[in-house]
Amino acid sequence: MKRLNAVLIGMAIIACLLPGFAVAQDKSLTMATTSSTDNTGLLDELIPHFIKKTGIELKWTATGTGKALKMGENCDVDILMVHAPPAEKKFVDGGFGTDRREIMYNDFVIIGPGADPAGIKGKAIAEALQTIKSKQGVFVSRGDNSGTNKKELSLWKAAGLPVPEKESWYVQTGQGMLATINIANERNGYTMTDRGTYIKYEDNLKGNPPLEILVEKDAVLLNQYSVIAIDKNHCPKAKYDTAKQFIEWITGAEAQQLIKDFKLLGKPLFTPNAKM
Repeated sequence: MKRLNAVLIGMAIIACLLPGFAVAQDKSLTMATTSSTDNTGLLDELIPHFIKKTGIELKWTATGTGKALKMGENCDVDILMVHAPPAEKKFVDGGFGTDRREIMYNDFVIIGPGADPAGIKGKAIAEALQTIKSKQGVFVSRGDNSGTNKKELSLWKAAGLPVPEKESWYVQTGQGMLATINIANERNGYTMTDRGTYIKYEDNLKGNPPLEILVEKDAVLLNQYSVIAIDKNHCPKAKYDTAKQFIEWITGAEAQQLIKDFKLLGKPLFTPNAKM
């Protein structure tokens, strides 16, 4: 009996060391992602293809990029999909993440009422923000440390202006993008969003939204998205090998084509740009 037990234990140890066993025990992945990839429906389109291809179940939490990075730092997830390059690079340099790969982009836009009370339509972003300030047009900010919020704050500074957080015309919602857009509409004000989320908002309203794109196509409005695996040196329980499979898939030909083909109202929400 002792010999039989020893044999069984030995077989169990060998099984644990086999690659197939490791994969069988590692068929799930957790991800924190920016709200735009969730709100637009992109992940609902992509993830079933990933599951079919790999058998790996992926569960995601949609939140602002700032909170997503914090979840990674706290070892709450295995991988991130975010859109704030300076904060991402700081995250990786700090030893929290690894294998950062660019996957797609869109751009930020300023939207507002068609009547455009501050008169910013067609202006460059810096001039548009200066005009909003001088005319005290209502500007609705997410105010939530998301990637969009981080970018917005940097644009005020780039325009030579302090962040107007104490001004009465500057409203901080602390909410997601679609909720912030709705508040901007209620206040007859302006806000900044990524184009993909705006197209989703436009689609929700059957192509006839009350808020229109007024400022766009400025080079500084590029909105880059990336994936980052959580570093096992910082989070020993992070499923790095499984995260790596997702990174290879999302930057590969199949997923990049799916991103390219993802459209609403006939408009692309994101442009794939992974280096394969």
